[in-house]
Amino acid sequence: MPTSKKDKAMASEKSKKKSAPAENASHVDVVDGDNNKLRELALHPEVFGAPRNDHLLYEAVKEYRARARRGTHMTKNRALVSGTGRKPWRQKGTGRARAGEARNPLWRHGGTVFGPTPRDYSYSIPKKARQAALRSALSQRAREGALKVVERFPIDEPKTKALKDLLVKLGVKGKALLVEHKPADALVLSGRNMPDLKIVDPSQVNVYDVLDCRTLVLSQEALGRLEEQLAP
Repeated sequence: MPTSKKDKAMASEKSKKKSAPAENASHVDVVDGDNNKLRELALHPEVFGAPRNDHLLYEAVKEYRARARRGTHMTKNRALVSGTGRKPWRQKGTGRARAGEARNPLWRHGGTVFGPTPRDYSYSIPKKARQAALRSALSQRAREGALKVVERFPIDEPKTKALKDLLVKLGVKGKALLVEHKPADALVLSGRNMPDLKIVDPSQVNVYDVLDCRTLVLSQEALGRLEEQLAP
């Protein structure tokens, strides 16, 4: 426990520093295409101020990855491999081991025992749990300062160079998730051959993509739509 006035002052200063990220996360700057600040926008406290929930994040990522599995793996068992069902030789008197058919799993070209078969790996978590996990992921990005809001994306024709220049001006490095309400064809075509960029509608934002990117870039309209969807 702090005893002197100096210790108390230092303790209060440390507590202020610890609470600073949460205060900064409640507001975000809205910039233009040249990264010039236009205004300050208050973030929805229940969407971008949710506590981190590691278990929900794990379940949401696990669900996303399980749904992505095709499950088309398959091996042939003794009923599916080609070959006759005739007994190769008589049961006794030959000196060889008894055999019932050439498709025996012990033989070369025989069937596989307990091999993988096509299956559906997908499963679902409750809708409220999925939304809570997404709020947790978005809040984490906001606290880290990895959230950028642009008034609008000035991409009027499909040019990858124009979109790259825009991201450089915004200071975006590495993987990025760009969220735009009903993204125009020019924007989608400009970014489709950029491996570190994914462009989605607010309704398509998921926990895996939010955690997988280093920067989350949203238009002001997309931000409003996202808060409207996730507000409890």
